[in-house]
Amino acid sequence: MWQLYQFPLCPFSRKVRLVLAEKGIGHELVRENPWERRDEFIDLNPAGETPVMVDTETGAVLIGSQPIVEYLDETVEKMPMIHGNAVLRAEIRRLVEWFDEKLYREAVEPLMNERMRKRIVSRESPDTRILRDSMRIANGHLDYMDYLLDHRRWLAGPGLSLADFTAAAHLSVIDYLGALDWRGHQQTKDWYAVMKSRPCFRPLLGERMEVIVPPQHYDKVDF
Repeated sequence: MWQLYQFPLCPFSRKVRLVLAEKGIGHELVRENPWERRDEFIDLNPAGETPVMVDTETGAVLIGSQPIVEYLDETVEKMPMIHGNAVLRAEIRRLVEWFDEKLYREAVEPLMNERMRKRIVSRESPDTRILRDSMRIANGHLDYMDYLLDHRRWLAGPGLSLADFTAAAHLSVIDYLGALDWRGHQQTKDWYAVMKSRPCFRPLLGERMEVIVPPQHYDKVDF
């Protein structure tokens, strides 16, 4: 049995959870607050970051969302995440990197710091300038997704792929924090509604963080 050490609002943990559910892989969730720096968790991952996946039978340890999902894609045939010819696979990986690095660095991480970590961990007030800038940048990423979806059925091409699940994982965190303005983004809104309607998404949408309440539309497919 796999154990997934994860944090509910970690987009990388969410990405792995979506893939696990899509592939029908049984697993147990272990809540891990990275800021606590537990010795037992640091022993698993010296970086102290989620997600980490452990096979309780063999002791195998997988660290990081991309190594984990690529391992799952190589070992479980159901619902391939990186598929198609070499050009399509390269585009899927490019977009995964875009969302995991660029979107996370520019919008998700600062929003999590201001609206989640400061409130739960350091008991500070958020910096409204950083919030405004992050929300503006997030809106720019929605523009780019609108462009992609104007030309493709799914983000990377004709088929559902890891690019879609990665983007949805990050957007779901921004949306939970109430920082997405969906007005003027009908293409991406329709795509996200389809992603939210998938069974793999329901457990994520049903979870709530202590103290932080999402907007009313957060868990609604028709929003």
